[in-house]
Amino acid sequence: MSKQRIDRRTDRPEVVTVTIQDLNNLGCGVGRLPAENSPAEENAAGLVVFVKGTVTGDVVRAQIIKRTKSFCVGKLLEIVTPSPMRATEAFCTAPEACGGCVYRHLKYEDELTSKHSRVEKSFRQAGLSDVVIRPVLTVKRDGEHVTRGYRNKGMYPVRQGKNGMEAGFYAAKTHKVIPCFDCALQPDAFGELVRQVCKLCDKYRVTAYDEETGKGTLRHIYLRCAADGSTLLTLVINDTKLPKPAAEGLVHELVGRFPKLCGILLNVNRENTNVVLGDRFVTLWGKDYLEDTLCGKRLRLSAGSFYQVNHDAAELLYNTAANMAGLTGSEHLLDLYCGAGSIGLSMADRVADVTGIEIIPEAVECARVNARLNGLDETRARFFCGDASDAHRFLAAAEENGAPAPDLAVIDPPRKGTTRELIQEIAARGIRRVVYISCEPETLGRDCAVFREFGYEIGEVQPVDLFPRTGHVESVVCLTRK
Repeated sequence: MSKQRIDRRTDRPEVVTVTIQDLNNLGCGVGRLPAENSPAEENAAGLVVFVKGTVTGDVVRAQIIKRTKSFCVGKLLEIVTPSPMRATEAFCTAPEACGGCVYRHLKYEDELTSKHSRVEKSFRQAGLSDVVIRPVLTVKRDGEHVTRGYRNKGMYPVRQGKNGMEAGFYAAKTHKVIPCFDCALQPDAFGELVRQVCKLCDKYRVTAYDEETGKGTLRHIYLRCAADGSTLLTLVINDTKLPKPAAEGLVHELVGRFPKLCGILLNVNRENTNVVLGDRFVTLWGKDYLEDTLCGKRLRLSAGSFYQVNHDAAELLYNTAANMAGLTGSEHLLDLYCGAGSIGLSMADRVADVTGIEIIPEAVECARVNARLNGLDETRARFFCGDASDAHRFLAAAEENGAPAPDLAVIDPPRKGTTRELIQEIAARGIRRVVYISCEPETLGRDCAVFREFGYEIGEVQPVDLFPRTGHVESVVCLTRK
């Protein structure tokens, strides 16, 4: 992207005044160039222009740094007239380039309105404008929205700075590390732990990995914590092990300083890849898992298994899903994309039995352990390793071993959504109700349209804000077979 666009009429950087009319989920204000700054072939309203750091209603001066036939990108120079939606206090001290809190400039009430509009728009674009979208649910404490310190997971890439190792976050759409130890979305304890890991790596001569050269050892500092503060630390390394003095020194000093640590692991990732975690974990000290309690159920979580990053909002989401399902205690529940079994197990006391399918082997093993931890044998909770989209094969195997046919399904697919083949399989089996949990409104709307094709009525959609101050929003909907 060009850093500066020259106006050929004046031989100066192209600067425009724009009124911001909307805000997208990447945190960019959306406006239109004034007609005098638009090419003759464009309409009078002008080209769409995206300006990061602005909110709906702002009037701003921006320098055009990129122009295509269909849109422009502007760099914010000045807020001429601030919007009533603009937050009056800074949300986070981290550099804006970190790309995390894309709604940091927006009042939270207006963020919720924006997220509701996004879900509504997604269903409208899928041809489902008749579907009702409820107001967004949020976690509150003492009557106030909880928007800070809610994440139980942190991934910090590292780099070698002038004065030693630095950790932080990638700038948006890049692999440039923006140094940042203190993030408003992470628990305060994470920042201090990451600082100490960097200092100790300098002390014991553990170098930071450099993507360009492929040299260096430490790639990421990966933290997970439970609701009680117990923390699992994983060091992602470009090697098979750390030198013995470094490994022993890190363990001794970290365990002595941070009593909430429950385990310290190494993850081996020697590939030239954007994927953070490799396949192999090595325990340096303590446990190789984290234990948490969610919806009254004990959960054991491996470092690599999926778990919602916002504990309290996840409880709100899962309880909402259970209420939508209308559980009577007689249901045979099919939990697809089940991860470590958290959703199915959260409903286990209110259904007859649970069958889960998950593609990650260690997550499946965690789900089986979690079932036993909560007093559920294989007649009440069974889990299979495989692609949920190939549910036919796994359900056939389960039924051959005496499992009853499911009449209720819960699906929580990745961002890309589920497949038409899986929806067809659910319909072919006559599963009466499907509770769909989604982290991507666009694919949720698309998939609900397919469910409607196969004879399912779409209930009201309930957005839940699991990720305050970011562009993400979770949603849950119950689909009922006609």
